[in-house]
Amino acid sequence: MATGLSTAAIPKPIKFLLGSSNLLLLPQPTCLSRSSHSSAPSLSRNCTVFHAPRRKTLLTVCFVLEDLKQSPRHVETETATASQEDGPDEAAAARSDQISAPASRAAERLARKRSERFTYLVAAVMSSFGITSMAVMAVYYRFAWQMEGRQVPMSEMFGTFALSVGAAVGMEFWARWAHRALWHASLWHMHESHHRPRDGPFELNDVFAIINAVPAIALLSYGFFHKGLVPGLCFGAGLGITVFGMAYMFVHDGLVHRRFPVGPIADVPYFRRVASAHQIHHSDKFNGVPYGLFLGPKELEEVGGLEELEKEISRRTKS
Repeated sequence: MATGLSTAAIPKPIKFLLGSSNLLLLPQPTCLSRSSHSSAPSLSRNCTVFHAPRRKTLLTVCFVLEDLKQSPRHVETETATASQEDGPDEAAAARSDQISAPASRAAERLARKRSERFTYLVAAVMSSFGITSMAVMAVYYRFAWQMEGRQVPMSEMFGTFALSVGAAVGMEFWARWAHRALWHASLWHMHESHHRPRDGPFELNDVFAIINAVPAIALLSYGFFHKGLVPGLCFGAGLGITVFGMAYMFVHDGLVHRRFPVGPIADVPYFRRVASAHQIHHSDKFNGVPYGLFLGPKELEEVGGLEELEKEISRRTKS
């Protein structure tokens, strides 16, 4: 708060008239008199009745209050003044700290992101090789066991193969239904972590992958240690669920959300459409559609979202 002082001098002619009881203040009068040499009246400054005029000067004092708010420029000026008072070395150090602070934070975020990607990549590779090797060995020993005694159980082998393909396709429809009816409904408190920025290599939504792995392991175990048509069907179902889970991890986690590099998978046109369709799901432009993954472009076509899909494909291609 600053205070300014201004003065104004206002001259006002005042005429004093002394009466018997009161002091009267009158303006300066003008008397009319006739000249002896002329018949026209003239103005005379001298009058016998009134005293000579005195000029009184009235001094008026005005106080002006001004509120100075600290604007950003004012703050910068004070900072610059303080920097000049501190000296050129201190000022240069302060400016260097202000410039390097955002850069250091960005470098820390980038390093943390790389660490998270590497951690998830290690987990994905280990799980993929582990599951793949176990699945291959289980299939080999299962079919070798079926062909012992030179009698090939064609029905059992056909059932195993058919259930493996059917389970892989059926998991897409199961995932679509569960995604809409469960994950975005009663299980939203877990699935919500997948729709928010992730802090760390893992999220609570990853629990669903473990939940789906439990029945797959159970079916594979029962089919591997038992002979017959039913164990063969169970083995095929477990194998199909496992194949779908691995494909889902590479396309959804790797290609769509880029939690780890996927290599040439990103160059496959259909997988590019799948990734773009799932990205639209996260934008909520069509009430969450598509809820499926591999048939996501088909879901968007049913709700009239092909134009938006093409825009998303173009955006992802440029990025």
